[in-house]
Amino acid sequence: MLTEKKILIVDDDVDVINIAQTILENEGHTVLVANGKDEALAILKNEKPDIAVLDVMMNTQFEGFELAEAIKTNEYYKNIIVLMQTSIEVFESPDEDAMRFARNYRANMKDSSLDVLLVTDPKTGTAGVDYRNENGKIVWLPIDGFIRKPVKAQNLLETLNRF
Repeated sequence: MLTEKKILIVDDDVDVINIAQTILENEGHTVLVANGKDEALAILKNEKPDIAVLDVMMNTQFEGFELAEAIKTNEYYKNIIVLMQTSIEVFESPDEDAMRFARNYRANMKDSSLDVLLVTDPKTGTAGVDYRNENGKIVWLPIDGFIRKPVKAQNLLETLNRF
């Protein structure tokens, strides 16, 4: 059982927020909500959640990644567990280095135009997002894990319990 945590949910879909918030509050957690990156960053100035659950695509296709990067590269926030909610397929890496797997996969693909690869290594628990940013540059963004959309209570709680 997950001990009581402060959890930030960031999503532009109010139904997703309401479902996740209800599930988490019923388990005794404090839930903070934001509808996008700017609102989340404003909340982070006053609150330090234990876990941030971020949607991948919000106002822009990169907003969730940008927010995750802002959290993970900020000295004050970097220890916040960052989980990405997504309906995009998550690849399981057979390689201990999830980034190396993503880069090799991308290099060996016949269609190298794929903009986003979500990768997790179930053995080590490492995870990350390998994506092409708006400037066309491939960026590796280490995060802590993924939560499958649509949100289901059991999936959400099992994922959070791992952390």
